[in-house]
Amino acid sequence: MRRPLQAALFAALLGAGAAASAHDSWFAPLPRTDRGEAVFALGTGNQFPLQEITIPLVQLRSHGCQGPGQRLAPMRWVADRPTAVVLRSARPVPAPAALSCWAQLHPISIDIDDVTVEVYLKEVSALPAVRERWAALRGRGVRWQESYTKVARVELNALEPAAGPAALAADLAGLPIDLRLESPLPLRAGDTLRAQLLRDGQPLAGLPLELRSDLSPLGVWRQTDAEGRVSVPVPLAARWVLRGVDLRASEQQADAWDSRFITLAFEVLPRP
Repeated sequence: MRRPLQAALFAALLGAGAAASAHDSWFAPLPRTDRGEAVFALGTGNQFPLQEITIPLVQLRSHGCQGPGQRLAPMRWVADRPTAVVLRSARPVPAPAALSCWAQLHPISIDIDDVTVEVYLKEVSALPAVRERWAALRGRGVRWQESYTKVARVELNALEPAAGPAALAADLAGLPIDLRLESPLPLRAGDTLRAQLLRDGQPLAGLPLELRSDLSPLGVWRQTDAEGRVSVPVPLAARWVLRGVDLRASEQQADAWDSRFITLAFEVLPRP
């Protein structure tokens, strides 16, 4: 189903200029409730960490949180803001404990003009095969048509030594794309981030991922290895996001595209 409003928002985000990023959506941690539930703002923006456009609750296809020794539970709505929807965990979370939360958005179909496509391909570090196919389509006068979905994940850092949270998410094989943090917790400045990228529950090799912090507009790119994994140092205590877009030819519509956006938000703590 075409969604003119969402398409217009998409165009506004991508058309903001050469410095614009693809329209990523991510979780930003907020202060906990008095009962200890974890609270997050889920919004969309040109560039992390500034959220600029909210996500309607009806756009969420699925969502949930899981902590050590807990069952997966859907998140709870807290409030709608102009730049984000506010969600919380269903249960209180002990302050020293790790927590993994995620949300998947319903697919949206869009059309994009040629100029904006070039910005888009640059900002997602599109693979050569994608650029070659687009050049052929553009040469035939075909307009860019795309169906995209998004998955956003956030990891709350454990304040005490713990194994990585990857084992918490065994129930999430149904997600179309996912990034699983594999580093031991807590993550501190100077540690190495290790994560695995999955598509339909299987490792996705050869996809560029960008690591950004809230302290710098510059990102660091890494490509996933044969097992879908990346390793990259996180030198600063900051909020970070690992982002990527799996962009490929559509299997349902000739001359169209399918994309899956993924963000993994996390915090790196200072050295003691």
